[in-house]
Amino acid sequence: MSSKLKKLKELERKLTISIPVEDYQSKFQSKLNNIKGKAKLDGFRKGKVPNDVLQQRYGQSIHADVVNELIQASYPEALSENKLRPASSPTVNIESEDPAKPISYSATFEVFPDIKPKLSRWTSYENVSISFDDNDIDLAIKDILKRYGEWKDVDRKSKKDDQVIIDFVGSINGEEFEGNSAKDFKLVLGSNSMIPGFEDAIIGNKPSEFSIKATFPEDYFKKDLANVEAEFKITLKQVQELSNANLDKDLFEKLQMDVKDEAGFRDEISKRMEKEVDAQEKDLTKESIYETLLKTNSFFVPKTTVKEQADLMRKDALMRIGQAEDNAGDDLFPVDTFMENAEKRVKLDLLFAELVKHFEISVDAKILDNFINEESEKYKDAEQFKQWVKNQPQQLEQYRMIALEKQLIEKLENALKSKNKVIKFSELANK
Repeated sequence: MSSKLKKLKELERKLTISIPVEDYQSKFQSKLNNIKGKAKLDGFRKGKVPNDVLQQRYGQSIHADVVNELIQASYPEALSENKLRPASSPTVNIESEDPAKPISYSATFEVFPDIKPKLSRWTSYENVSISFDDNDIDLAIKDILKRYGEWKDVDRKSKKDDQVIIDFVGSINGEEFEGNSAKDFKLVLGSNSMIPGFEDAIIGNKPSEFSIKATFPEDYFKKDLANVEAEFKITLKQVQELSNANLDKDLFEKLQMDVKDEAGFRDEISKRMEKEVDAQEKDLTKESIYETLLKTNSFFVPKTTVKEQADLMRKDALMRIGQAEDNAGDDLFPVDTFMENAEKRVKLDLLFAELVKHFEISVDAKILDNFINEESEKYKDAEQFKQWVKNQPQQLEQYRMIALEKQLIEKLENALKSKNKVIKFSELANK
């Protein structure tokens, strides 16, 4: 076997592979002999059918099998010979299959890039710290009291921050569309959970029936509805206002807090915010490190791998709204809208793998056990959690990857230049 490699655009490669006549003939004859010993044809004894008769009867089928087997065997060999890492299945084109000449075919595919990570000391990542004070604690408590409050009916016109219970049916030019209706739908006015204009048009109404108009936004996830005006028939059934929860034993139990009074509650909220702030600081710093790496490491990524990642992102988005991929039209979360983030994800994954090798990082049993012990502290029955994890291979692998990333971030924090950035907790909460 011989091969010739040609570089096409970006990461696309073309291998032209030639297989000697002798290899073909040997395999063809072996298959023919195997058939000869079993063949039963009228006029001939078993095993005595002449080769020319067998070739006339089975030759075409044997030829196809031989060519296919030679391709299957020679392609991996050619990849190894040329030190290639394919990122996609090949497009195979048979260029010559004349048995009297070498079998020749070409395979076109994408490869993974060869990456040599650059750790620039000229570009800084942001080492993020988050500040919070008593005002932030007050706002957090206020938010909790709202979230655990109770909606109560009121006899008045609706206003912003009220909850309304409605039935609605939407139409465009008199025609109904998919997902156009709902019954007993609970909507908080001012939450911006509906399309622009929908909630504003309900404000100022008492329970009754009326029609409103609203326009789907330009970036709506269903492209056929983007920028389209729709009319909705509204049946406003109830108007409700929120009565905040009380700072009492019932609320403490709902929040699984072992506190007795408002002072203890406030102290516990402060501790929980500290933990949240610590996690957010690490996440934002890590995100900045990765963004810095992407800026200083420029390379192509396989289009097929990016497309696969975009498909996974779309599938996840569909699942979040209860849609099966098979039943969703192409206009529902079009895959093109995920391509940019998918490319970024693939680049980071490839960089991650190379950086792990660069720093010679690994996760042994001791490191993994320590990580599991840390995680178990978040649960009431730590021992039961640890036993459960150790019997879950998928969860163990996920924890191994998290522990691996944790070590990598520590290495990168030391290898890269940083600058401090302080964010107020209130700014973070509003993002």
